[in-house]
Amino acid sequence: MASPAQESTLVGLCDGDIDPRRHRCSFLTNKVGGQPDWPPHVSPPPPRCARCGAPLTHVVQVYCPLGASPYHRNLHLFACPRGACSGRADGWKVLRSQSLEEAASRPEPAQEAPRPATDWCDCADDWGEGEGEGEGEAAAHQTHDPQLEVSRLLQDLRLAPPPQLEAPVLRSYFVSVVEESDLCGEEDADLRHAQRLLREYERREGAAAAAGESQDGGGEEKYEKTRARHGDAVFSGFMKKISLCPQQVLRYCRGGQPLCVSSPRSAAPPACPSCGGGRTFELQLMPALVALLRWTEGGGGGEAEPEFGTVLVYTCRSSCWSGSVLEEFCSVQNDPDEQLFSG
Repeated sequence: MASPAQESTLVGLCDGDIDPRRHRCSFLTNKVGGQPDWPPHVSPPPPRCARCGAPLTHVVQVYCPLGASPYHRNLHLFACPRGACSGRADGWKVLRSQSLEEAASRPEPAQEAPRPATDWCDCADDWGEGEGEGEGEAAAHQTHDPQLEVSRLLQDLRLAPPPQLEAPVLRSYFVSVVEESDLCGEEDADLRHAQRLLREYERREGAAAAAGESQDGGGEEKYEKTRARHGDAVFSGFMKKISLCPQQVLRYCRGGQPLCVSSPRSAAPPACPSCGGGRTFELQLMPALVALLRWTEGGGGGEAEPEFGTVLVYTCRSSCWSGSVLEEFCSVQNDPDEQLFSG
């Protein structure tokens, strides 16, 4: 999913199951679920939930190199498998990884297979048969000291580390990418014009209603009504925008504007902790993805799959890179009416 030169929106659609027996994925693959595929020489530790400490489940992998950059570039989204965390921003992590073109395309150096015991030295098969045999046994008995042996065993004793819990795995699907503008042809121009007129009408009506209420006073009640009306308008605009392609599982528009399901709580994301620069919107997960998130057999431990309205991802504007995987910022907006996307 290469980043477009201009602010055009790319739409991601589910494109069939990934069968590990038939398909081999790499960091170049756009996909939902499964295990993350990291670029060569990149192997970060498994991420954990900032809220409960549980290992995070891999949700989406996006290959998104920037147009003028020599780097391969990936975004991996992870979510906490526990229902109490997946609807919160601190239950998610977004990791960005990069690798240079030549490093990614260079094959791993071939490693020599370990030599069998009989090849360790020229005389490995010579077990000391002959005149030196008795002298070796006598020397071994003379140097054996039970106290030294116990001391050596105590020095070698190490407490075994606690077993690492593995994150449950979601079923994996390919994601195909299309331009949003390709989803509608010229024959839909009248429909788009009508929708634009409808939006303008709703804005005018909303402003008129707010002006009428200002004459009635009402204080806190007026504020709540205005906030509720604005929230309804945001959600209505979200639904109208995705009605062209309700099955979209993600939207990509680096440098563009997110499609919010509810009013955002903050105006700007925090600065990049690596370079101190600003962040820009890059992609978001869509409600249709929730219906596709299913644990593989035996996964989940009885927990429900992650649920959300939309997950907004903001990344470093300069895409700074120092060789280590970087955590980016995400915001989770819950579905104001889950019934609209269920079933």
